[in-house]
Amino acid sequence: MSVKKFLVVGAGFSGAVTARQLADAGFSVTVIDKRPHIAGNAYDHLDEHGVLVHKYGPHIFHTNSKRVFQWLSQFTDWRFYEHRVLAQVNQKLYPIPINRTTINELYGLQLSEAEVESYLKDVSIKVEKISTSEDVVLSSVGTDLCEKFFRGYTRKQWGLDLSQLSAGVAARIPTRSNSDDRYFSDEFQFMPAAGYSTMFARMLESSNIKVELGKEFNKSDEQLFDGVVYTGPIDQYFDYCYGKLPYRSLSFKHQHHPEDDRVQQVGTINFPNDYDYTRITEFKHLTGQKINGTSVVYEFPTDEGDPYYPIPRPENNSLYDKYRDLAESCKSTYFVGRLAQYKYYNMDQVVGAALELSSKILAANR
Repeated sequence: MSVKKFLVVGAGFSGAVTARQLADAGFSVTVIDKRPHIAGNAYDHLDEHGVLVHKYGPHIFHTNSKRVFQWLSQFTDWRFYEHRVLAQVNQKLYPIPINRTTINELYGLQLSEAEVESYLKDVSIKVEKISTSEDVVLSSVGTDLCEKFFRGYTRKQWGLDLSQLSAGVAARIPTRSNSDDRYFSDEFQFMPAAGYSTMFARMLESSNIKVELGKEFNKSDEQLFDGVVYTGPIDQYFDYCYGKLPYRSLSFKHQHHPEDDRVQQVGTINFPNDYDYTRITEFKHLTGQKINGTSVVYEFPTDEGDPYYPIPRPENNSLYDKYRDLAESCKSTYFVGRLAQYKYYNMDQVVGAALELSSKILAANR
């Protein structure tokens, strides 16, 4: 019986996870990526000052999936890390997501947890049908908190108003009546101890995996393989036959501070109303690295550049559905990941989707 040969397009989470699963099952897997490195947008490296930085902005791992956490644990040790974020409003910093401390410090109050619950209930606006992110925010925190923390940030991040985005975008950010200032509340909150790139290198280290970097995908290559796993933009795969799907991109400004050990109180500071950038992240908070000097990154959302975020709007989802129907008619080409499935996945969700797809491929090739 001949060994099955698969091509995996993309060496990010979705591609690397699927490649390893297929390789462990005895398949011969070739992984290609147009970039000169593995790990996709999670790629990290030592900058010229020796600070471990994330080239494409901060990636903080968190999940409630024990299966996902245990699977990745094969390839990395972990550093416990709970991400904290402050938002600058009127030149002062407040915890985000909004919590008891945010409200008390912003308005000069001394509310208890129960009183914060009552306060939020009083200021919230009743919305008959939740359909947009504006509906989510107004029904949760009311008008003033919406304007101070959400509307400006959303317009910078997405180039759209809250009222123009599907409800799921704002629903990702909770509101708390207690003083919990963690950005995430997942059961598993850790960072790869040696970094993401090291974790990916171990993931792709298999005698059944060949990695080719700096290589563009060519459809004509498909005939050389028994199957293809495609993780790029689904509209690009089909030559934009229904038109281009909208994506949001980012540009980055990396900056080093040689004389400082830390320049921020927390890992990330958001700027919902000031400046062109949305946030600044200081990497030593995330990595725990002990080194002189510190490095930060400024994030500038843009419509130009590599696609990062599918833009969740009903009309965009309808366009994606047309491409999804085409994808489902492909017998030996499989689509997975944020760009291929046009979903605003977190990292753990991408891993879960890749594990699910791997099981599907293995079942079909028994």
